[in-house]
Order: sequence, then structure tokens, then C-alpha cells
Amino acid sequence: MKPKLFFLISFLFLTDIVHCQKEGKSYSRSEKKQDLIKDPLTPSKAAFYSAVIPGLGQIYTKRYWTIPFIYGGLTVSAYYFIYQTNEMKTYRNAYKQRIRGDYSDEYTRKILFNDQLIEGMNFHKNYRDLSILWFVGTYLLNILDANVGAHLLQFNVESKLTIKPYLDQIELNSMPVAGINLNLKF
Repeated sequence: MKPKLFFLISFLFLTDIVHCQKEGKSYSRSEKKQDLIKDPLTPSKAAFYSAVIPGLGQIYTKRYWTIPFIYGGLTVSAYYFIYQTNEMKTYRNAYKQRIRGDYSDEYTRKILFNDQLIEGMNFHKNYRDLSILWFVGTYLLNILDANVGAHLLQFNVESKLTIKPYLDQIELNSMPVAGINLNLKF
């Protein structure tokens, strides 16, 4: 087992054990969720945890289904960063070789002019920069998702508010009309 993964799993279990021991009693899952709902610092803690380790804030608020999306976005953007960087370096090295007078690069029969090599290098450089933006954006959305998810835990949703779709008929021409009915009971 990798040391980083072992450290992460140990950290998660230890924080849960320490939290339970602080109170001096054992909690069920619903009681833990009620504590998260009542604690006003839950959103800031979730955002901080997600800033330290992406996905940890979602684990803290028990929203496990968002973690694959976070790591998927981070992994794909990191992969494209590495791929575009390697391609950019390949074009740059071929250009440098041709400047020295050595035309034995891999693009000798495909690309005839040096300007095309520069265009290829700039093309991959632009997409490398976009992959950096995608990575940073996914990381920031991870923090935002943890914060908003924790805020929504504290949002009171009762059965007094209902939204139901309905199908009605207009009395003049008997045409069916679809709509949404919003009921608020006091």
C-alpha cells in the first residue's frame, strides 16, 4: 500500500475517532449528520478540508457521490497537461534540430517548413495552458461544492413546500397544457 494512501485513510479514521471521543459518547450516523447540521462552522470546515485534500470536504459532509467527478476532472486535466507538454517539447526539439541543420527529426517527411513546427509548438502550448486552467477550475469547484453542500445540509426542507407537475385543459378550446404547481402550506 502506498504511504500517501495509508496516511490519508489513517487520517480519516483518526479524525472520526477523535471527534467521537471529544463528546464522550458514541454516535450513530444520523446523530453525526445532525451535529453537522447544527454546527455553524460546517461549511467553512468542509471548504478547508477540500482545499487541503480534494474530496475531503465531501467526505466530511457525507456526499460521497461527488468524489469521482472531482478526481476525474483533476486526473483528466493532469493527463492532458503532461500530454500537451510532451508534444510541445517534441515540436520544439525538432525545430531546434532544424535550426542547427540536422533534418533527421520525426517530422522530416510530414512537416516541411520551420514555421509549421513553431505553429505546432504554439498549438500544444495553448492547450497545455488550457489544461492548467481546467485543473485550477476543477480544484476551485471542489472547494465551492464542499462549501455549498455543507450550507445545503443546514437548509430546512419540510413537507410544507411541494412542487408538482400537472396537466390541465384550457376551457376555451380543450387543449391540454402542462405546468408546475407550487404549494406552500402555512
